[in-house]
Amino acid sequence: FIISTALFDKPPFKNLIVTGLVLAADGKKMSKRLKNYPDPVELMNKYGSDSIRLYLIDSPVVRADTLKFKEEGVKGVLKDVLLPWFNAYRFLIQNIVRLEQEEGRKFVYEGDALSENVMDKWILSYTHSLIEFVEVEMAAYRLYTVVPRLIQFIENLTNWYVRLNRPRIRGEMGLEECEASVSTLFSVLLTMIRLMAPFTPFLTETMYQNLKQAIHPKFFSGEDDSIHFLMLPKFNSGKIDREIERRVATMQSVIETGRLLRDRNTLPIKYPLKEVVLVDVDPTVLSDAQSLDGYIVGELNVRKLTVSSDKAKYAVQLTAKPNHMLLGKRLKGDFKKVSAAIVALTDGELSEMKEAGEREICGHVIRFDELHVGYEVKGAEGGQYAAAAENNVLILLDCTTDQDLMDEGLAREVVNRVQKLRKKAKLVPTDKITVHYTIKGKAGDLVRVVGSQKDLIETSLKSSFLGEAPSGTTIIEEEVDVKGTKMVLTLVGDIPTAPGLVVQWPGSGRPSGPYLSVSYNGQTKDLLLAPSGA
Repeated sequence: FIISTALFDKPPFKNLIVTGLVLAADGKKMSKRLKNYPDPVELMNKYGSDSIRLYLIDSPVVRADTLKFKEEGVKGVLKDVLLPWFNAYRFLIQNIVRLEQEEGRKFVYEGDALSENVMDKWILSYTHSLIEFVEVEMAAYRLYTVVPRLIQFIENLTNWYVRLNRPRIRGEMGLEECEASVSTLFSVLLTMIRLMAPFTPFLTETMYQNLKQAIHPKFFSGEDDSIHFLMLPKFNSGKIDREIERRVATMQSVIETGRLLRDRNTLPIKYPLKEVVLVDVDPTVLSDAQSLDGYIVGELNVRKLTVSSDKAKYAVQLTAKPNHMLLGKRLKGDFKKVSAAIVALTDGELSEMKEAGEREICGHVIRFDELHVGYEVKGAEGGQYAAAAENNVLILLDCTTDQDLMDEGLAREVVNRVQKLRKKAKLVPTDKITVHYTIKGKAGDLVRVVGSQKDLIETSLKSSFLGEAPSGTTIIEEEVDVKGTKMVLTLVGDIPTAPGLVVQWPGSGRPSGPYLSVSYNGQTKDLLLAPSGA
């Protein structure tokens, strides 16, 4: 550095990354004598080398700070990042195979589908926003900001896009919608593995070697034998739609707050409710929610969404309590007097304080962020509602139920037991089965409900639901409890037993690892048991 400055009057580098120290979990220096660190080879065999790479990239080490290395952190990366990502990839492969079988032709990816579906547009916009973010952060050598954004993206991909579009991806809404959603998911995953290849080289290579069997040769120019031969993707500003991202963000806030209200009031999501109400003075927020009301109604399992700008109509009032940790230390002897005054503040006074950011109370200036603020429904006008304000939205949930709602909830309990049994039998969504049931002992409402709600049960299961003795090959049989009533469920069908498999396209360039060939309905598929290096 001194020589470079003396000779050329400039430093010898443009950017310098200095790593910090990696210490044992107890904060001491890692020592072979003390054996106070996990065996690296065992860690790689247990969680994969990509998990360790991401854990270190997302740690204080890349900011030249000290890291107390913990195995739980590596496990968390595998659980929160890599497994959800891989499950989205596996879900895509399963539905491509299903689509090829049903249509009798090979699926070929030639680029983004021209879809008008708002969720397709949203996830493509969000993907290009991610690419833009990674480009900026990598150019500034901020490696540690990438993984948190990646976790957020995978959350949006798996728990929002895939979850809300399962019927489309599975072909339940017609061939056109199925092909558009499958192509969109393919595009997002392909872009993501190209973007993440430097961070997770082994997992991305495994995914790419499989996905490229369906990519049209014209899509890539030049060498494409490996994901690491491809250039990183460039963001397309024309595909970034801030309006759609804002609308979906509003929808997510409404759904998350509604789920929170259900949890607080012990209202399981399986049991439908009459109404959810969004209250906001901003007409843009209300119109954004209304434009995606189908997703909100479906995810919260309510009959309808109502939007309103009139908080008084539902007798909703702000309430406040002091933050003991912040104010107790600052006010000392006056805390008790100020605390009582805070609790006594009216809805109007709290609204003014929220607008101003602070208020003088008993001779002390109290900031609004020093309060624990909530919403309560007071008065007969909104007596059936529970209220919560999270994620910048105020949500009311009608908690009253009737017999029809209770019956539908009980039917969904039955569906839940069957789905758990399918999972236990390691069945995949394309496996065709028939469900037989027998109700034991005092049936209560269950006999009536399985009769009146049979269409709902069969639609949800996509299988026949029969109260007769099973005929055919029994896959699994088990006695389950449905709200205090015993029911014997039997799944029947001719299904090849190949647990925990990932469907692969046959041909050259596939990932290395042990394969199993399975023949079914005149077709043979090669199934990867355990990807090597993944």
